[in-house]
Amino acid sequence: MLAAAQDRYGSAEVLTVRRLPRPSITDKDLLVRVQAASINHADLVLMAGEPLIGRLALGLSRPKSRVRGRDVAGEVVAVGAAVTDFRPGDAVYAEIETGSFAEYAVVPAGRACRKPANTTFTEAATVPLAGVTALQGLRDHGRLQPGQTVLINGASGGVGTFAVQLAKAFGAQVTAVCRTRNVDLVRSLGADDVIDYTREDFTRSGRRWELIFDVAGRHRLADCRRALTERGTLMLCSGAGGRWLGPMARIVRALAWSPFVSQRLGIFLATPDQRSLRELTELIEAGKVVPSVERTFPLAEAPAAMRYFATEHPRSKYVIEM
Repeated sequence: MLAAAQDRYGSAEVLTVRRLPRPSITDKDLLVRVQAASINHADLVLMAGEPLIGRLALGLSRPKSRVRGRDVAGEVVAVGAAVTDFRPGDAVYAEIETGSFAEYAVVPAGRACRKPANTTFTEAATVPLAGVTALQGLRDHGRLQPGQTVLINGASGGVGTFAVQLAKAFGAQVTAVCRTRNVDLVRSLGADDVIDYTREDFTRSGRRWELIFDVAGRHRLADCRRALTERGTLMLCSGAGGRWLGPMARIVRALAWSPFVSQRLGIFLATPDQRSLRELTELIEAGKVVPSVERTFPLAEAPAAMRYFATEHPRSKYVIEM
């Protein structure tokens, strides 16, 4: 099969599209013929091996897993002996640990979900990592309630575009923060108010929100707290940081402050699971959430796609099509 793989850490130039053996499956897996795979920030982390602390798990001198890609949408071609919920021919989507930038990928059956009936494979491929992150971050960890005021910082990216729509679907009053060129996009997703961060700093606006869902992660914690209500929640989804520790310093500060302030400062790691994907499928099929694709690339241009993703500040999602 053809796959976008790497043998060393680095920028997009370390990726090459080459022929590799088709992967084998265990009794609990599906072999999926990939139709589309979207790009996420996690793919950049795995490709670059940064922050460097991550190499303790990813591989010290070179990546343990050669093929990039976590989101996958495609058609089942084989099922493991213990799999009863899927059969060859099923259209599925999922988040996997790695390996979706390829013509075939192994998908654990416990993570897979049937593709929403009203989406293409390309649209479905945008959902698993970003959609589940937004869903779990807002509802499960952020404890978002109907009628609450929520600010989505980083509203035009992959996670942000899902977060705006999900917050509206949950009955919140949504303020979206993005750059100028993305204002119309986030308004079309349902945001009640939009702040252009090139013109206004939401932390200095004098306004207060009950929940801030921080995808961008570029403001100081003290500044974000100033924009929260007295009992508000700051939920950290990601964040900028140095080459060695990445956002760890910011995370540690949030954990250290949280017991001593009236506001709740939370962090979380999304957990890929079938239940969350099923909930997203229902919302998509009901028309309450619509996947957004900015640009597509063929598999042969996967290195260029990763380069654009790293440098062009994409809005919504980039998708690699097989």
